[in-house]
Amino acid sequence: MSKYKSIDLFAGIGGIRLGFDQAFEDDIETVFISEWDEKAQITYRANFNDSFSISGDITKIDETTIPSFDICLAGFPCQAFSLAGQRLGFSDNYKGMARGTLFFDVVRICSFHKPKVIFCENVKGLATHDKGRTYDIIKGALEELGYKVDDKILNSRNFGVAQNRERIYIVAFRNDIDCSSFEFPKPTDSKKRIYDIIEEQPVSAKYYLSEVYLETLRKHRARHEAKGNGFGYEIRDNNDVAGAIVCGGMGRERNLLIDFRQTDLTPVTNIKGSINKEGVRKMTPREWARLQGYPDTFVLPVADVHLYKQFGNSVSVPVINEIAKEIKLILDKHEAIGVKNGVNRKQG
Repeated sequence: MSKYKSIDLFAGIGGIRLGFDQAFEDDIETVFISEWDEKAQITYRANFNDSFSISGDITKIDETTIPSFDICLAGFPCQAFSLAGQRLGFSDNYKGMARGTLFFDVVRICSFHKPKVIFCENVKGLATHDKGRTYDIIKGALEELGYKVDDKILNSRNFGVAQNRERIYIVAFRNDIDCSSFEFPKPTDSKKRIYDIIEEQPVSAKYYLSEVYLETLRKHRARHEAKGNGFGYEIRDNNDVAGAIVCGGMGRERNLLIDFRQTDLTPVTNIKGSINKEGVRKMTPREWARLQGYPDTFVLPVADVHLYKQFGNSVSVPVINEIAKEIKLILDKHEAIGVKNGVNRKQG
């Protein structure tokens, strides 16, 4: 029996869970998963072997039906707080769901179960949204539940991935747990570059831009540069790191590569004109997976368009892994004190 039970909310393709699984190894067991996107569910199921089904819309889940758990993993939707979006925060509404308020479903569930720790990840903009008031509400809600809240903005490029990706990480320990020694991890590896994640073999011609589309991108960037804006496509040097990958189209166009290894430039998809002769191509979904620190054993079972969205929305697994190691130190210490004092773990 695993020492700790966890639930995976807004699970996506399981990036947060994967980082915790790596850090806790056999000491953690996932007992509940919630993810509303059906394509993400397919990828999740292809990579994790659970005996129960994935639950959908979290707003329709009765917290009393969720098994008891020690750790809540919650990568609640970030679009409402993103620097790239309209930053509507708690007033944001998308397809009938108030994405900004989905955080309060985490509060609702954790208020009933009172887990030992709540872990959240979100975009850097959450910290400053609405002049900091949004984050103050989030922190205040967790503190009102009975938790000590700590947070830090970390950059993925400092943790062994070739991506410049700043995110805020929130760790909330229940008040009865001594977390005075908890620290967010220090950088572990800042040396990874794009050449470390490039596919070993030449990639399909479908990833190479057509001459027509490449010219469209150039004109698009020129128009913005004329207005004093920096918006546009970007070709990355293999000795550099990628920009933050995101689920929108420009997440790909801002991380283009020069790759002359593919010599057969016969179009394999319907494109306007011929494939460019300058070697300009998009990164592949596998390369994006590597940019997020996913192992090559991670199965990619759906179409590319869904994979780009999934990895753009996902987390950098090595960062999660390092934070999870620090969380485990605190929980193991609490566990050891409980055993020493004769406290049943299930009761404390």
